[in-house]
Amino acid sequence: MSLTAPVGRGSDLTDEFDPQPTLDSRVMFEGMIFDVRRDTVDLGAGGVVERDYIEHPGAVVIVALRPVAGIEHVLLIRQYRHPAGGHLWELPAGLLDVPGEPPWQAAARELAEEVDLRAARWHVLAESFASPGAFPEAARIFLARDLSAVPDGVTHERTGEEALIRPLWVPLDDAVQAVLAGRVHNASAIIGVLAAATARSLGWATLRPHDAPWPAHPARRG
Repeated sequence: MSLTAPVGRGSDLTDEFDPQPTLDSRVMFEGMIFDVRRDTVDLGAGGVVERDYIEHPGAVVIVALRPVAGIEHVLLIRQYRHPAGGHLWELPAGLLDVPGEPPWQAAARELAEEVDLRAARWHVLAESFASPGAFPEAARIFLARDLSAVPDGVTHERTGEEALIRPLWVPLDDAVQAVLAGRVHNASAIIGVLAAATARSLGWATLRPHDAPWPAHPARRG
């Protein structure tokens, strides 16, 4: 069947957000950050099915770039992740957990809180779902440039895993190689690094405004 499928173009690849009718919905587990919900969904010709999934407020991720000796470097942070059982290289990131806060302002807040940085230029670089079949965490990845340090006296006091964050500036091309060699496993870091390298190769023509529409996030659909 796949060999006889139509041949298309890149312009055909646009996700459509049209939730199918939900006949019943129940919270099966309430957690500190996310809940597990069970929905009964009418798929029409696909029948009626039950699906469990994790409700999540969404997240923002930041690709912070600055030139070092004329070479674009990206800031990665090493952070302990207990569920994964290891110290992972990631990009600065955080939850959309402040009611009414625009995503780009959440990204600015997280950049300041996690790595004591501010950025004068913000663009949308890419978006993703963590695992749309069960964990539809909607993440927006921003490109942050024209960086400066948060002034002394107003830096964020980090606790828990964040207190152990280790920052490292790496040439963007080296970060790409680390991703392709399988040395970096955080999904948002992989997407952000590869998207930044691709956008750079295209002269940054693919960047979107910092406040571009985000219909993939359930709370931001028109």
